[in-house]
Amino acid sequence: MIAAGRVAGSPAARSGLERWTWLVVLVAAAACDAGQPPARSLEAQEPIPRAEFAALVQRISEDGGYFDTDNLISNETGYLNVMDALGRRGLQGGAYVGVGPDQNYSYIAQLRPDVAFLTDVRRDNVLQHLLLKALIEHAPTRVEFLSALHGVTPPADPSTWEGASVEAVVAWVDSAWAEERADPERRGDATADFDALHDRVRSAIDAYGLPLSESDFVTIRRFHRSFADQGLSLRFTSFGRPPRPYYPTYRQLTLETDVDGDRVSYLASSERYAVVRDMHRANRIIPVVGDLAGRSALRALGDVMREMGVELRAFYVSNVEFYLWQLRTFDRWLGNARALPANGDAVVIRSYFGNFRGHPSAVPGYYATQTLQPWSTLVAGGFSGYWETITRDVIPLD
Repeated sequence: MIAAGRVAGSPAARSGLERWTWLVVLVAAAACDAGQPPARSLEAQEPIPRAEFAALVQRISEDGGYFDTDNLISNETGYLNVMDALGRRGLQGGAYVGVGPDQNYSYIAQLRPDVAFLTDVRRDNVLQHLLLKALIEHAPTRVEFLSALHGVTPPADPSTWEGASVEAVVAWVDSAWAEERADPERRGDATADFDALHDRVRSAIDAYGLPLSESDFVTIRRFHRSFADQGLSLRFTSFGRPPRPYYPTYRQLTLETDVDGDRVSYLASSERYAVVRDMHRANRIIPVVGDLAGRSALRALGDVMREMGVELRAFYVSNVEFYLWQLRTFDRWLGNARALPANGDAVVIRSYFGNFRGHPSAVPGYYATQTLQPWSTLVAGGFSGYWETITRDVIPLD
């Protein structure tokens, strides 16, 4: 669950943001003075140079805000229930935009966009995606990535795991993680190995060229340590709210299925993982700080998309609009949405948490409902409230 547009500028949010804000302002001012050229038109498979990647992160980003979750992983168990419907609409290519952590990667693996922009009101989301980018780029296989993410020694010959099922990969990482932490003699080695691994991760992130502070690197290490300490049992966490029994573990999210019962997360196969890894290595997954109802980020994103010559194909908003309606900023989000260049078949991907009202797209056995709506329906506006926003013209999932 991501909640963009809430409590922006709170003391908790500002604590790590001031250095970022003035650096972004200085870089943007310098770019204007120097007559910085617009983003280049994208050529198929051509990597975006690191310097341009860093410049795009800073150009698009706006001041961050605060929300009361760590959001290291999703809490949407049914996030893959839209995958078949996405595949049927032929939305590959163009631009993908989404909020939050790595559930986006599963949509990216399905849609195979030319470029993806991951936005969130929390600047910590950018830091987490930089961590994931560094780990994925340096992990040719899924078992190596999950081993590095969760702080375990990878198997002796990872290449033999290329064709393994995701169930087998998860079982191996679970077993290795448990063994290393159960043996007192190995716990010390595991700590030293994690420190050495994270030093390499830090060097990789530093090479991306973003103006990160020491506090940022402390935050990135804390995120990595959370995955290592809790393994695949890591759950979504809210601050000041009790944990919910239906919040999935990272294990469950990795092993989730679509409506047909097929495993289709980005870690479900080597082919899906390769889509995400190749895009990260080409610097085509660009994390930014942005409020959907904010003043500048989505407008800047629209400018960049036009300069690149790409149109929106899918925008994953999670349940952000629930909060935007509460804060009476939904119309600002609509204005920002209308400013994005979009393909005629583009869609909105949503999640809905309904305690008392069942959604037409609800799938039995899931607390959260994932939905699809034509982008044209969203930007047409005229909604009476949140319920009409998420139910008008919904696209069938089966």
